[in-house]
Amino acid sequence: MMANEEIDYKLAAEQLRTGKPLFGKDGALAPMLERILNAALEGEMDAHLSEESRESGNRRNGKMSKTVQTQYGEVTVETPRDRDGSFDPQTVRKRETILAEGMADQIIGMYAFGTSTREISRYFEREFNTRLSAETISAITDRVLPEIKEWKSRTLDSVYAICWLDAIHYKVKDDTGRSVTRAIYNVLGINKEGHKELLGMYVAKSEGANFWLEVLTDLQNRGVEDIMICCVDGLKGFPDAIQSVFPNTAVQLCIVHQIRNSIKYVGSKHQKEFLKDLKRVYGAVSKDAAETELDNLEAKWGEQYPIVNHA
Repeated sequence: MMANEEIDYKLAAEQLRTGKPLFGKDGALAPMLERILNAALEGEMDAHLSEESRESGNRRNGKMSKTVQTQYGEVTVETPRDRDGSFDPQTVRKRETILAEGMADQIIGMYAFGTSTREISRYFEREFNTRLSAETISAITDRVLPEIKEWKSRTLDSVYAICWLDAIHYKVKDDTGRSVTRAIYNVLGINKEGHKELLGMYVAKSEGANFWLEVLTDLQNRGVEDIMICCVDGLKGFPDAIQSVFPNTAVQLCIVHQIRNSIKYVGSKHQKEFLKDLKRVYGAVSKDAAETELDNLEAKWGEQYPIVNHA
């Protein structure tokens, strides 16, 4: 699945360098969410047009398009219509232009973890005061699951310029009703045409080099032959896992993770000033300028915070 928004390599690097989230507004999750929402609406209509309803003469009657705001960016939903106007969608309600708070995360979460129709029904009833029958949930699932299966197994490009590998953490309720943290691990790539593309989403109980090795092997099995640059956090063994599958890939530590790792060694009263000085390093226009600013940083803070240089 590919986002339609074109982004050049310099813009992608600039977003990463300045700490702007790649998964926020207009990010790569928006097109996935759009497809799932539209599939769910089609499933709702399938359930609505029962055999009895069809015998009475009710039929599909086109679609109504509208833009809906979500935390992952704008999506366009195509709400099916029926002849007698009795269809009342619950996934995205009539006249709703902002997706209910939390629904986007829950849809992504239900996609990743595979949730039973009973739990989905309970979730909609609990969070949005909406009751969906088991038949409606099953109809939605029948529409959504093929979309998910096709997306997860689709063939990828042979070469990607840059790939970011990281996780999204969010809160869900477990079987006992307790709020727990879960994570979906994502691979976001920039392809040869300069488009952002979400290559895959993976779920694991814990993150480790062996887990990422499985992810990278999956990418290889789906057609990826080379990645020019992989941007990752500082997980031990991660670079080795990457280069065991893609030996020619350059591994770059994410600047955001490096900054977070450095700042934890700086006293709270100095953090604001230190970050201002550090920004001159990673915001430099050239390698020589960056090295000069790094020397300045060392001269000013090196004696007080020597460990930062090795973080």
